[in-house]
Amino acid sequence: MKSTTITLLLVLLFISGSLLAQDFQGQAIYQTKTTMDMSDFGGGQMSDQQKKMIAERMKSMLEKTYVLNFNRSESTYKEEEKLDAPGSGGSPWRGMMSSFTGGPQYKNVKENIILQEQEFFGKQFLVKDSLPTLEWKLENETKLIGQYTCFKATTVKPVDEMDFMSMRRRGRDNDEKKEGETVKDSTSSDNPLDEMEVPKFVVVTAWYTPQIPVSTGPGEYHGLPGLILEVTADRTVILCTKIVMNPQEKEEINRPDTGEVVTREVYNTIMKEKIEEMREMYGGRGGRGRRD
Repeated sequence: MKSTTITLLLVLLFISGSLLAQDFQGQAIYQTKTTMDMSDFGGGQMSDQQKKMIAERMKSMLEKTYVLNFNRSESTYKEEEKLDAPGSGGSPWRGMMSSFTGGPQYKNVKENIILQEQEFFGKQFLVKDSLPTLEWKLENETKLIGQYTCFKATTVKPVDEMDFMSMRRRGRDNDEKKEGETVKDSTSSDNPLDEMEVPKFVVVTAWYTPQIPVSTGPGEYHGLPGLILEVTADRTVILCTKIVMNPQEKEEINRPDTGEVVTREVYNTIMKEKIEEMREMYGGRGGRGRRD
């Protein structure tokens, strides 16, 4: 089985050699879907109507379409533009959530950098960091995604402390009330972040195809000997649904240069300070107002 897999990999690398011999560009469309438990966000205290309303509002964040434009060393990855439904935009909550989920992204695997454009409550930032180091383990499993033969790879990835998609209620596994005990009120804290936690690490499973010999993929994922077509990480699945190689109308892959340049660590600090400022301004939960 192992020798068969190695032979197949060599054949695919030979087939893709013609791409390596020329400049080429491609475009890949990805569908992303994240599942969340409403109880993580106070769902236990909501009416069915409130749960339905929140679920509809969150759907646009949890189910997205992204476009990856790539060449041999650079790529841009951004959400497909859609018109907002009437009455869905303009709220501070929406602005906060867009800050958590990220903006257009640029990667350069040759220079080992990642840049992310980010607007945070009216101010433009450019979050700049080195590409994360991902220690991939190449597996023997293969499968077809569309017309492409893909190989499996796994890694363990550290999670950003402000990754909204991985946030969950702190201590949720210990929330069941035992006989003779009182369940702690999860709404007692004024700071909503005090009640949430993010796992330190998550297991990532990726499927890549050597038929498209670029070391990139959706989001921050990179470092495999072929384009990454599918990723499963924590509660999020990213799946490539369409690939166009050497399109007639090529999208320019430009390095962004607009906004205040900060590291991810600095940007997270800015977000946490803004959250605390808003909590004090609106008096925390229950709308108690500012207290002097």
